[in-house]
Order: sequence, then C-alpha cells, then structure tokens
Amino acid sequence: MNAAMNAAVWPSPWPAAGTWPPWARWLTELRVDVHLPEDRVQAELDALNQRRDRLLGAAEALPPLAGMSAHLRVWVRQADGEFFVYVMDPYAGQMVAYVTLNRLVELNRQADRLFRAPHTKVAVPWRRRGIASAIYRWWLDSGQSLMTGARQSPAARGLWLSMARHYRMRYVSIDNRQVHDLGDHAPEGTLERLGTRAVLLGRGRELADGVGGPRWVSPAPT
Repeated sequence: MNAAMNAAVWPSPWPAAGTWPPWARWLTELRVDVHLPEDRVQAELDALNQRRDRLLGAAEALPPLAGMSAHLRVWVRQADGEFFVYVMDPYAGQMVAYVTLNRLVELNRQADRLFRAPHTKVAVPWRRRGIASAIYRWWLDSGQSLMTGARQSPAARGLWLSMARHYRMRYVSIDNRQVHDLGDHAPEGTLERLGTRAVLLGRGRELADGVGGPRWVSPAPT
C-alpha cells in the first residue's frame, strides 16, 4: 500500500454565498431528487453497528483523515472492486458514518477501472462536520476518480459543489456503456438525461485514463 498525499485541513464543505464559479449552475441542475428519511439512514447505521465486529474484522484501519474529528476511527474494506468505508466513534461505541464507493454497471470495462460512485450515510449529529468531504479527499488525492450516479440527494449535490472547487470536474454522457466527454459545461438540454453525469478527477488523472484499477491508499501519518 502506497502513501497518498496528506491533505491540509479543508474549509467548510459548503461554498460561501457569491463564491460559486460559473460552472456551478450546471451542477445544480443535475437530477437532485433523492431524499432519504433520517430514520432510514439511522436504521442502516444501526444495522451495520450490530455487525461491526465482523465488518471491521475484514477491513483495514486508516490513519486519521485530515479535516475529520481526530478521535474518530476509519476502516476501509474492498469486495468485488467496490469499497466500503466505516467511521466509528469509539467513545460512544457507535458507527456514525458509512460511505460506499460503488461500481457503475452502466460503464464499459475501461471506464469501470477508473470511476466509482460514492454513496454516503451520516448520522444526524455528525452531519456537516467534515466526514464525507474527508473521505472524498482521501479517495481523490490517491488518484482515484468519482462519478455521480443517475440521481443525487441535495446533500450530495452540495458536497460535489464543494469538491469541485478543488478538484477538476467534467461532464460526461454514458451511451451504450461508452463514456463520452461533454467538457467543463454540459450542453443545454442534456442535463435531464439519466446518462449525463458529473465526474471529479483524482489527482494526476485525465478523463481518458483507463489504466490501473481503483485501490485504496492510506494517507501519510501526520
């Protein structure tokens, strides 16, 4: 396992009013219509917590991630090319967040090696405290890239707006499992299509890259 770049402490995950770049309006118009009830999110975290000994026994502990509360503990597990990140509060003995980095079945083999779609569940008391953004930065700084799923929640949209201030964002169209670059701005009339996605490119990555599959990389200790 190689050491990844240790990111500096990040500012608030939400852009300040009036500071969004011109392209931000395109991202806000993507399909944002996923609303997960808070009780459902907590029920999923509770179910994971009941299995935490088995889950964490198959996972690898990571050093503290920059921008995340120092006392939290983070583990990552890989299975069938997908990655599962668990965040625990050891004082409370509870799992407070869960991030999956999923394969996208609609992609061809070359694109599958490059992109994963993130899905994040965070307990209500721990929201807006840098957990999701710290995990995204860990992934992107290790050279891996992200792609939105067919739909996003408002919270996910906000996080992508924040990440796109620091990582290169592009738009793509998925057609017959092929990924087509749409550029920095999605053409008018394409945003409502399920095949139109936003991508965040990992450090040192280009959209055309397809060499080397996703891997997790531990940040260098601080």
